[in-house]
Amino acid sequence: MATTLSTSDPAPERDVFWERYKKEVMAVLIVALVAVAGYGGYRLYSDQQANAASAMLASAKTAADFQKVISNYPSAPAGGSAYLLLADAQRNEKKFSEANATLQIFLDKFPKHELAGTARLAMAGNLEAMGKKEDALTAYQRLVSGDPHGFTAPIALYSQIHLLKEKKQIEEARRVCETIMTQYRESRLAADAAYQLRSLKIDNAPAAAPPPTIAAPPPPAVSSAPPAPQSAGPSAAAPPVPKAPPPKKP
Repeated sequence: MATTLSTSDPAPERDVFWERYKKEVMAVLIVALVAVAGYGGYRLYSDQQANAASAMLASAKTAADFQKVISNYPSAPAGGSAYLLLADAQRNEKKFSEANATLQIFLDKFPKHELAGTARLAMAGNLEAMGKKEDALTAYQRLVSGDPHGFTAPIALYSQIHLLKEKKQIEEARRVCETIMTQYRESRLAADAAYQLRSLKIDNAPAAAPPPTIAAPPPPAVSSAPPAPQSAGPSAAAPPVPKAPPPKKP
């Protein structure tokens, strides 16, 4: 008995699906197109903004110029670089407090910036320049503990040595030198740390005792009696003693 296979045409089913969901499908497509167009426009706008900010930063020379770049393009990469250049200009003018305020704004806006460690190192240096050596030492130590593998870590360690020497913390200064020599042996500061370590050992060595002094012999005694007078000529011979006469014979 022959079996008849029935085949169904999917075209009517597609027509039914399209008629039923065409509005939803079109809405999704429109949203997707708008999103793509918006992203492309944003990228284009961002690229244009970045290029304009870079061009303005390239021509900036003074602190006022850097401030203008920051005002016009606060979120552009060039704006972040402008913060660092502005802080450097302020430091050159001995405005250390203003420089640190600028660097703190930079860190707040760009916490993951590749030069964030450099900004923190500069802040510690500004504190030291202001005479706040205890705060500077703490800032250097915090920088090392926060980013021990960063390229600023050996610099921050080395900057601690003279501060520790001033505080008479010689053992701690030696430990810092040894840390640089062992953990950052590839750094150019490793040789300088070795020199500092040798100088610390010399400075901290006990002073050699002076050689014993030998007492000088006492001067010869001088007699207080006057010297005996000496005759001008040769001394006369003593007269001979007369001999007794021999006894007479009877």
